[in-house]
Amino acid sequence: MSRAAQSHTRQLTDQQLALQNQLISQSNLQGLKDRSLLMPTIQSLLTSQGYTPQQRSAITQQSLGAANTAFDALRQRAANRLAATNNTAGYGDVLAQLGREQAQTDASQTQQNQISFANRQLQEQLAGLNALGQTYGIDTNLLGRAMGVPAELLGVRQRASGSSGSGLGGLFGIGAGIASLFG
Repeated sequence: MSRAAQSHTRQLTDQQLALQNQLISQSNLQGLKDRSLLMPTIQSLLTSQGYTPQQRSAITQQSLGAANTAFDALRQRAANRLAATNNTAGYGDVLAQLGREQAQTDASQTQQNQISFANRQLQEQLAGLNALGQTYGIDTNLLGRAMGVPAELLGVRQRASGSSGSGLGGLFGIGAGIASLFG
């Protein structure tokens, strides 16, 4: 190969290398920009407390209200029967039994609500870990252990979120998947 051909080959190689370096640099800058836009959302998921106090109150009121409405209707039915028959026999026992059943129902519903609230918080934090892992390629099991999240829960969350998609598409898919987990 002649010196001119060698020089031309070097020049073309240098141009290609410069173009590749420019593309890599642009890609790195875009990646930094994308991560900086995503980090506030990821950070809020990582520090999530689940439902707000107002949401918790509304959920509790709605769930207990539905159960209490049924017991109120049964009490009213017993009172109507008492008024129609003017017979007080058994009325006190019926009210006492309804009170006991209502207390058990309310306690059970309250317990279910508390479990739901705790699960919501954990699921949002796991979604944040998953998003962080996808964004930076970080070992989410290690981060989960540091946060005190059992590793088996991380695997369940990862399987639940599916492995369809990666990069930003997969990350935005987490937001859509989160809503279905709490519905």
